[in-house]
Amino acid sequence: MGAIEFRNVTYAYPNGHIANENLNLLIASGERIAIVGQNGAGKTTAVKLMNGLHKPTAGDVFVDGINTRERTTAQISAIVGYVFQNPDDQIFNGTVKAEIEYMLHYLKLDQSEIDRRVARAVELTGIQNYLEANPFDVPYSMRKFVTIAVVLAIDTPYIILDEPTAGQDMKGIKTLVRLMDRLQEEGKSVITITHDMEFVADHFKRVVVMANKRIIADDTAKSIFGNEPILTVARIKKPQIGELAKELGFGINGTILYREELIAALIKEKINRS
Repeated sequence: MGAIEFRNVTYAYPNGHIANENLNLLIASGERIAIVGQNGAGKTTAVKLMNGLHKPTAGDVFVDGINTRERTTAQISAIVGYVFQNPDDQIFNGTVKAEIEYMLHYLKLDQSEIDRRVARAVELTGIQNYLEANPFDVPYSMRKFVTIAVVLAIDTPYIILDEPTAGQDMKGIKTLVRLMDRLQEEGKSVITITHDMEFVADHFKRVVVMANKRIIADDTAKSIFGNEPILTVARIKKPQIGELAKELGFGINGTILYREELIAALIKEKINRS
């Protein structure tokens, strides 16, 4: 079974600023994992180490047993796809279709395989109506799905999504969830950086918390959102239902995260008072 593994990884930028310090992490094939923490915690640097955009200053990153130090960024990014937070940082072709096909032509795939991959990526992201449009004329929320489609077409076993819910409405979030479910069914790993705690609580079983350049927790969403010291250090909040439950005196230890749990607690409280 493949995996992404960090072994005592530290990364310092050329100016000497240390962004990650002594990271140890294992992400197995087929896992869905959310990485959370405030800006400056080191999340984006960590995922760029996963796909070879950065090389460790100390320690080692392995992708399916390959030390990223021993491969080019292009070679690692063919295994670990990275969808940037801002789609405008990735787009450079004149049409959506050309954008999706670009890397496939670079990889010298035959046209039938290119057509198959494009069709799959378009179906998963729901961008059928925009194929002939200039990507910069596409609404921002759909533009993000264009960049996701580009990575899906490359068909990497690991996919990093940086703030995928930013600018998305409920329809877009439902598309994201269906997409992640499908990728997991296919045995692919989905690694997501996000500040959207509702999204994390609802759709991720494993959550990694970063603060002060380090990983300070790696556990279930239930355990993370029930750990007040961790939330304080990382400066993240419980999902809204969790906060409401806390205000109402329920789920003090993080036992309530979801609407149905709060409803059940309220019904039980009402019965007990009857």
